[in-house]
Amino acid sequence: MIAGVSSALPVRTQEIEQQLKARLQPTRLEVLDESAAHAGHSGANAEGFGTHFRIRIASPLFTGKTRVARHRLVYDALQNFIDQGLHALAIEIIESP
Repeated sequence: MIAGVSSALPVRTQEIEQQLKARLQPTRLEVLDESAAHAGHSGANAEGFGTHFRIRIASPLFTGKTRVARHRLVYDALQNFIDQGLHALAIEIIESP
């Protein structure tokens, strides 16, 4: 293994989208794989994808919850991917239309 490069299997955008749709019933959802921009950084993998993601999401399940609680819902929904090697999430909570 190259120093600073993860050997974990990459996570795919579609898998994250499916999991979030099933768990959080989002009204808006965008999942961006930003892994290529982190090549050579801690947690990156040799494939260049599947380790660093940006998630923009709106969900009725966020209503009345703090920012921290909303982020916790997203992290909890994706815990299995984190366990598999998803290294970084940038979460943007957006308002429903």
